[in-house]
Amino acid sequence: MKHDCHYHPGDPAKWHCGECQIHYCTRCMPDADIRQRKALCPRCSKAMRYLGAATEVIPFWNRIGSFFRYPFHSDPLIVIAICTLVPIIAPANLIGILIWLLLALALFKYTYAVINHTAEGHLKPPSVSVAFTGSGFNIVILQLLVFILMGGLVGAAAMLGGPLLMLLALAFVVLALPASIMVLAMERSVGAAVNPMNLAVLISRIGTPYFLLYGYLILLTLASGVAQDFAHNHFPFWFSQPLSGFLNSTFTLILFNMLGYLLFQYQEELGFASDIQGETANVDMGQRDRSTRFDADLDMNLKDGNYDRVQGMLKEALKRNRDDALRIGQLYQLLVARNDMTELYQYHPRILGWLADRNDGEGIASLLAMLEEAEPGFKLDDPELAVRCARCLYQRGQYKPAVRLLQDFHKRFPDSDELAPAYLLIAQSLANGLNQWEKATAFLTFIQKRCEKHPLHEQIPVFLEQAEKRELLKGPRASFVIQD
Repeated sequence: MKHDCHYHPGDPAKWHCGECQIHYCTRCMPDADIRQRKALCPRCSKAMRYLGAATEVIPFWNRIGSFFRYPFHSDPLIVIAICTLVPIIAPANLIGILIWLLLALALFKYTYAVINHTAEGHLKPPSVSVAFTGSGFNIVILQLLVFILMGGLVGAAAMLGGPLLMLLALAFVVLALPASIMVLAMERSVGAAVNPMNLAVLISRIGTPYFLLYGYLILLTLASGVAQDFAHNHFPFWFSQPLSGFLNSTFTLILFNMLGYLLFQYQEELGFASDIQGETANVDMGQRDRSTRFDADLDMNLKDGNYDRVQGMLKEALKRNRDDALRIGQLYQLLVARNDMTELYQYHPRILGWLADRNDGEGIASLLAMLEEAEPGFKLDDPELAVRCARCLYQRGQYKPAVRLLQDFHKRFPDSDELAPAYLLIAQSLANGLNQWEKATAFLTFIQKRCEKHPLHEQIPVFLEQAEKRELLKGPRASFVIQD
């Protein structure tokens, strides 16, 4: 069953808290340990159930093309080539028969590895070494025992109930065979693979898609038989034999890949969890940015309407790092949305600095207007910040707020090095923005008289000349002439 994230509808859920009955996606759980399938609920701190990729996996009927391409990846292609071509060149004696048997075992071992590999979320085939090394060769013997027991069931039905009961038993065996293969691949138990209750439960939990898959498997089997028959009838034996083996192996891998993917798709219903295996699954959790956990908590609390908690979290974060631009911006947006003038006033120096760094003149003008409304006659206490904000205001065409911000600057900060830049900004705002040339000239004259030691002092005559001609106050032009 597909579950969406409680906080991000449309995003597939990966975790479920049985205590809170809430589903979470990966955005909500950036600190979850995917490899260990462990995560704690952000609400109640209890362990959650991992859902794997069951909620986002593509249905198998939409991946038919991928199944047919599966055997033609390099690894399965090599396995098929070895298992079909080597017997041709093997000697026609007991050694040749042993080679053929060993290769047949390797091929069947690989096909069952495909089921497990795919069910675990590996969409690429297992490596060649899986077929020829390690344990798992007994799976062929187990499968033969399953076939024998199923044949015995049909025979017993015929002896006890006659043809009708035999047909019913045969129909059940044929229908349950794919389920039996899946159970055997997962459990490695003959008893589990032939237990009618196990098979019925698996089929019922998958539901209608099982019968759709069954139809595909019948078509695959028929296609494989037709293709092999065509090869035997139209090609010489030396060519038709390996071709027939190749076709049989190819169709078998397609079939087993489908079975494994069906387990993967319906993992939640079948009681296990796996995810699409890739690079992200191997990420060291210690290397994750811890701030992502904080951001996820902020997001969830905002969606729950816990604004006081969010505000408290951001304030605590700024105690740890008072210059954290991300948290300052988040706090500013929250305080403006809540119209919390008390907190805005408390944090206004850092917020204005953040806005100045972003060159957000409109935001600065809006915040200053709010502060002035709350406290008539409000002025900034930091001369450098005042000039930075005024420069942003000027660049964004906010001329009047820029002038108000720097008003009486020489009285408030008589010894500040920012006096000359401040009054030059006022002059430019008055002249270039408000067309008040006389007032602009007065501020330029003030700089000329009071700021003789400031580097801007040398440029003031140029500004005064521009003001007299009522030209835009831009200052002297850059010169690239090398002085002797």
